[in-house]
Amino acid sequence: MTDPWARPTDQAPQAPSSQPQQGLPPQEPPRTAPAPGGPHDASGVVPQAGGGGQPPRDTSAAAKVKKLFSDPLSVVLVVVIVLALVIAGVLGGELYARKRADSIVAKVVSCVVEDEANASFDPLPPFLLQHMSGHYTNINIETAGNQIRQAKGMKVALDIRDVRLEDTPTSTGTVGSLNADITWSTDGIRQTVADMVQLPFIGSAISDVKTNPSAGTIELKGLIGTITARPRVVNKGISLQITELNAIGLSWPRETLQPILDSFTAELTENYPMGIHADSVQVTDSGVVARFSTQNASMPKGEEDPCFSGI
Repeated sequence: MTDPWARPTDQAPQAPSSQPQQGLPPQEPPRTAPAPGGPHDASGVVPQAGGGGQPPRDTSAAAKVKKLFSDPLSVVLVVVIVLALVIAGVLGGELYARKRADSIVAKVVSCVVEDEANASFDPLPPFLLQHMSGHYTNINIETAGNQIRQAKGMKVALDIRDVRLEDTPTSTGTVGSLNADITWSTDGIRQTVADMVQLPFIGSAISDVKTNPSAGTIELKGLIGTITARPRVVNKGISLQITELNAIGLSWPRETLQPILDSFTAELTENYPMGIHADSVQVTDSGVVARFSTQNASMPKGEEDPCFSGI
C-alpha cells in the first residue's frame, strides 16, 4: 500500500520514455551554447577554417584584368596610355626617317656641287607616307656657300618638287621640277679667276672685282690691265662676254681672250646632271645671281653618276 500522506515530490522520477507520445511531435535535443571564443557561431555551424564563411577570392591575372576593365575610368586611362605610346612611336619613326632622308639627299647634292649641303623635306604630308608611296612632294636644299665645283664663293638654294622613286634600267626615278638660285660673290669671282684662268695681261694677279648693276657688267682688274665683261646665258650655261679691254701699252683683240673665258665659265656652269641648265643671270652690287632649272628629268643610276649611288 502506498502512504496516502506521502508528497508527490518524494516519489522517484520516472525515466523518459524513448517512444514518442501519441499525437506529439518528436522533440529535438537541446543545443548547447558555444563556448566563448569557440569555433561555433550563433547557428551552431562550424565555419570553414580560414574562410570566415566567405568564398575564396580569385587572384588570377584574368580576374585582375576583368576587374580593371570593369571600371570606366581605368578603361579610359588604358586607352590614353596606348594612344600615347602609339603616337610616340609614330613620331619617333617620322623624325628618324626624315633625318635619314635629309642626310641621303644632302650627300647627293654635296657630291654634285663639291660643297657641304643641308636638305629638308616639307612637314606635310608626313614623310612616312611619302616614303611608303615613293612620292616626295617638296625638298629644300642649301649649300654652305664655299664653292660649286671650282667656283669659289658660289652658293645654291634648291627647290625640288614631285620626286618619284622608281628603279628602271635607265634611271632611279624622276624629278617633276628643280629650281636652283645661285649667288656668286665678287670675292669668289676674284679667287676663281685667279686660280683657273691665265689671261695674257692679267694672269693670276687679279687685285679686284667690281660690279656695275646698271650696266650689267663686272670688271676684272689686274696689275697692268682691266677686263669688263657682261654675263650672258649661252649654251645652257653662263658666259662672260667681253665688252671692253684696257691694258697699259698692250693691245689684245677680244677674239683672243674670249675663248679663254668661255672655257673657264663652261667648266663651272655646264654639264650638270638631269639636264640642269641656266635660265637667267643678273649682276648685283655684291656679285652675280643666276637661276638654273630642269623639268621632268630622270635621275641617273649610280653606274652613270656615282653621286646618285646612295639613292
